[in-house]
Amino acid sequence: MFSADITSVLHAINSIILGKEHTVKLALSCLLAKGHLLIEDVPGVGKTTLAHTLANALGLGFQRIQFTSDMLPADILGVSIFERESNQFNFHKGPIFSQLLLADEVNRATPRTQSALLEAMEERQVSIEGESYELPTPFFVIATQNPSNQIGTFPLPESQLDRFLMKIEIGYPDAAAEKELLLGVDRRQLLQQLQSVISTDKLINIQAAVQDIHISSAIVDYVQRLLAYSRDSGHFHFGLSPRAGLGLLRAAQAWALIAEREHVLPEDVQAVLATVVNHRLQARDEHLGHDVSATIISQVAIS
Repeated sequence: MFSADITSVLHAINSIILGKEHTVKLALSCLLAKGHLLIEDVPGVGKTTLAHTLANALGLGFQRIQFTSDMLPADILGVSIFERESNQFNFHKGPIFSQLLLADEVNRATPRTQSALLEAMEERQVSIEGESYELPTPFFVIATQNPSNQIGTFPLPESQLDRFLMKIEIGYPDAAAEKELLLGVDRRQLLQQLQSVISTDKLINIQAAVQDIHISSAIVDYVQRLLAYSRDSGHFHFGLSPRAGLGLLRAAQAWALIAEREHVLPEDVQAVLATVVNHRLQARDEHLGHDVSATIISQVAIS
C-alpha cells in the first residue's frame, strides 16, 4: 500500500548516505516502528548527516543538541522564566520539542542530564514543575555516541539504553562509495537541496500500518524462545525484558512492511535482532564479543 512512498524515501536518503543501504533501511525501520535510535561509531562517518537526511526526506521538524559535560536538563527540556509584564512564570520550551531530535554525542553529558531524556522517550511528554507538556507527533530521537574508550565519555545506564529500540553502527564506506564522496558534490550542499518526499500525515499513516502487519502465533513463540534463551542460558548477566520482546516484534513488523509483506517471517525477526538486543545484553563470556545476537540465532530453533 505504501511501497512507492517507502521506495521514494529510501532513494532520497541513499542519494545522500552512500553505500549504506542496509543501515538506512534499519534506521527507517526504527522510525516506522515508533522507536528511538542510538548510533555508536567513530567521528566523521556520517551519523549527524544520517539524522539530518531523515528529517529532510520525511519533512520533520529538526533540532540538534550538542551534549557536553556542563549541560543541564533545562538545556534540553526548557525552563520557566518569570516575566514582569504578565507577573507570572511562563514555560519556554527547549529543543526537545521537535519531531526529530538529534542528541549528538549523548554520552559526553553527565548521567543526570542524560536522564532528562527518559520520560520524553518513553511517555512522549515532559513534566516541568508539576505540569506535563505533550511532545510533537511523530517524536523520534536519534542519539549518537562515541565509543566508550574515548576520553570524556559517561556510559549510558541500562535504563537509558533500554529506551532505544535499536542501536546501529554506520562504519566506514566501501572503496567505491568513498571515492564518490571524495570526488563528488559536498554532502552538506546536497542535504540543503533535499526536499521532503512524503508528508507528515503520510508518515503517521505508515507508522500505523506497521501495527497491522500480521504476527502469527508461531512468530510469537519464536520470539519467546529467543527471550527465554537470553534469560536461561547463563551466557548473559541479565536476560531480555518483555519490553525488548515487544520492541523486537515492532521492528520486525516495520522490516516486513518495507519488504512489502503483510506478515512477519522469522527472517524479519533475525534481520533486526542484532540492532534490538546487542545493546541490551551483557555477555558473561568474553569470547561471545559484541554480536551476541549471532549466538542466540544459532542456538534457538525457528520451529
